[in-house]
Amino acid sequence: MDAITHGPLAPEVLERDDVKRALAEHDFAAAFSLIKKWGGLSQNRIASACQLTPGKVSTIISGQQQVTSFDVICRIADGLRIPGRLVGLADRPWEEQPDIPDPLTPPTAQPSEGTAWCPAVAVHLAADLTRSDLVMDRRTATRALAGATLSGAPLLDTLEGWLQPAPRVDQGHRRGRIGQREVHELEATARAFRAWDHRFGGGLRRKAVVGQLNEVVGHLEDHQAPDVEQGLFQVMAYLGGTAATMAWDSGHQKQAQNYYLLALRAAHAADDTAFGANVLAGMARQMLYLDRPQDALELTHLAQKGAGRAANPRLRAMLHTREAWAYAAMGRAAAFRRATSEAEEALADAGGEEEPYWIAYFDSAELAGVTGGRLLDMARADPQKHAEAAAGNIRSALAGRGSEAGRSHALDLIGLAECHFLIGDLTGAVEHTHHAVDAAARTRSSRVRAQLGQLYPYTVGRSASRTVGEARARIRDVLSS
Repeated sequence: MDAITHGPLAPEVLERDDVKRALAEHDFAAAFSLIKKWGGLSQNRIASACQLTPGKVSTIISGQQQVTSFDVICRIADGLRIPGRLVGLADRPWEEQPDIPDPLTPPTAQPSEGTAWCPAVAVHLAADLTRSDLVMDRRTATRALAGATLSGAPLLDTLEGWLQPAPRVDQGHRRGRIGQREVHELEATARAFRAWDHRFGGGLRRKAVVGQLNEVVGHLEDHQAPDVEQGLFQVMAYLGGTAATMAWDSGHQKQAQNYYLLALRAAHAADDTAFGANVLAGMARQMLYLDRPQDALELTHLAQKGAGRAANPRLRAMLHTREAWAYAAMGRAAAFRRATSEAEEALADAGGEEEPYWIAYFDSAELAGVTGGRLLDMARADPQKHAEAAAGNIRSALAGRGSEAGRSHALDLIGLAECHFLIGDLTGAVEHTHHAVDAAARTRSSRVRAQLGQLYPYTVGRSASRTVGEARARIRDVLSS
């Protein structure tokens, strides 16, 4: 084992099998107890080194609180000078720079905004995030993600660096191990994962995506030739965006945000402003589902500002629909109609030119589905004014994209059933509910099940109708499966 410099623990402590096993399993209750026993550190010293409160260390040691936060794991590794590989992280910066000051002395300055957005930071972030994700067991990860909270306005302040060009560091001439052929193969894999997620949802292959992302990190850590490096950053952005969507679709909101931020940094390093705007649109969508339309609107405006001329007609149209969605959530009907009209005008400019695969899905059917969904949001408050229009748009979406759309198809059917309930057409509502249940059962999307759950109350209190009761039972069966 390499010598550990400037750390509070003697190297032989970290060489003990019981310590290494506890660290590998992220069992920090056992690890801290062993460090106290064999390393001679007090509880207060551990807390000070790891930038934790003594009370938090006490609850960890007693087993009352598990360490599942990525940030806290990094602080423990850095504070106690535990090599990253022992806790499933990438090599920590101090492992490469052994002469930096003792971590018990708090740093006096943070990296500048420009430095924070350099490509090397994206590589370190991806390495830590993917390795931590892969090493964490399923139950621990579930507890961590369920209890995590999202950043809102403070997050927006940290994203301004995306608008500036990525600083480049001359790494000298190095012979890369891979070429463009391997980069193209990795990109093809990224496309396949995205297609799977778009159709089925639910993150069934999320670990596979994270594993592939970790492989890309390994190639980038080798400092490839400039053109290969740029291609790898682009693949990292694609995979990061898919991992984010999969985590979000499974209800893991904080993990989704972490991967969105990684995807944005990777797109920035690849100088792909268009895909960066697409990532910000994904982040905005997440905020909208969390009922934070103002944050969503600011993220969308940042995307529009950053993309500029790099935005093709489909991307511009999609960003306008994010605007419209935020306005609808705010109850700003006039602004919603204006943004929707701008989306229609932008999409009308889309021709036969080749466009990136990740935006090719946005066609007239997708626009109709998004518009119908937003009209449905407003119809819940004013059915007479918006329900018929919502149903008409959703029917257009269903006709245009069909059952092969998977998750979107299920969401459309659920929305159409709700429209008919709002209109008062029980016969049509029951018919579309059965179709929606069939489609929902074919996906693994928690988002689809959440939407189906919103349909359930419409079937309650109508026990006199046998057909409504049958629809209610089928919804219940899918939600309980």
